[in-house]
Amino acid sequence: MIEITKYEYDLFIKKLGRKIVDQNKSRRKLIVYGIPKNGSIVAESLTKHGFNITEDPYEADIFVDDLIDSGRTKIKYTEKYNKPFYVLVEKKKKNDWIHFWFEKDVDTDAEDIVVRQLEMIGEDATRDGLQDTPRRVVKMWKEIFRGYDKKQVPKVTSFMNGEDGLVVDEMIMDTGDFYSQCEHHMVPFFGTYWFSYIPHPQGKVLGLSKVARVVDYFSAKLQVQERLVDEVVNYLWKELTIDNASETIEPIAMGVVMEGEHLCKTMRGVKKKGKMRTTKLLGALKEDATSKAEFLQWVNANGKH
Repeated sequence: MIEITKYEYDLFIKKLGRKIVDQNKSRRKLIVYGIPKNGSIVAESLTKHGFNITEDPYEADIFVDDLIDSGRTKIKYTEKYNKPFYVLVEKKKKNDWIHFWFEKDVDTDAEDIVVRQLEMIGEDATRDGLQDTPRRVVKMWKEIFRGYDKKQVPKVTSFMNGEDGLVVDEMIMDTGDFYSQCEHHMVPFFGTYWFSYIPHPQGKVLGLSKVARVVDYFSAKLQVQERLVDEVVNYLWKELTIDNASETIEPIAMGVVMEGEHLCKTMRGVKKKGKMRTTKLLGALKEDATSKAEFLQWVNANGKH
């Protein structure tokens, strides 16, 4: 999240005013229409720098908004009115959350979004039973979408193979559950994962309890199951790889299989219950038929986890 203070906001307003004047060589005061709701605040601020404002978009010379999120608002207004469209703050990254000094606190803003969702589906957000729902939903979002917070990337504990006198060179396996959210319809998909790897004799051995934390972290955002298996394996492979000046020591093999039920299929659309299986294999699990067969046989034998 990026906080825009009042001082920074005023600097942005001055910069925007100069930009509009430079790009619109007009001898009269330009008429500005502010996109509801924050765009209206920007338009009002521009009156201090020689602009007039209007509530009728047809009268406006230009449109202004605070920022561009998805881009839909800009497309909607420029296609309908064919007028120049300006924004106060340009996002550096698409997923940046810009918070202006005049806005309510971030949690309250997010709760307002939930209220609008409730109203959109036909609910009364003020009725008994729903009055505290926006707060609970925002609190839940922080938990189930923590995968966007880079500060919460799990620390993977590993040990040098053989440092305790025992060299591990056989397949190690682990299984557990996962819960994620489909990025297409924003409803859950969940199921079972099966993980396996073969350490390099001179490489690292994984603290196996960390596999579940890595799966949980990459599951905790909008996902597709194909990407989820890829991110889990690639992250753990990188964590177990040793890069020396003279050589690179990688695990002998690593792989994960995930089988999940997708509620976007079960409860909507075709309304058919069924599970989807995705696989990501590296090293010997991909290249050696015997190792691959051993892993997949174990997965199939434990398919009712």
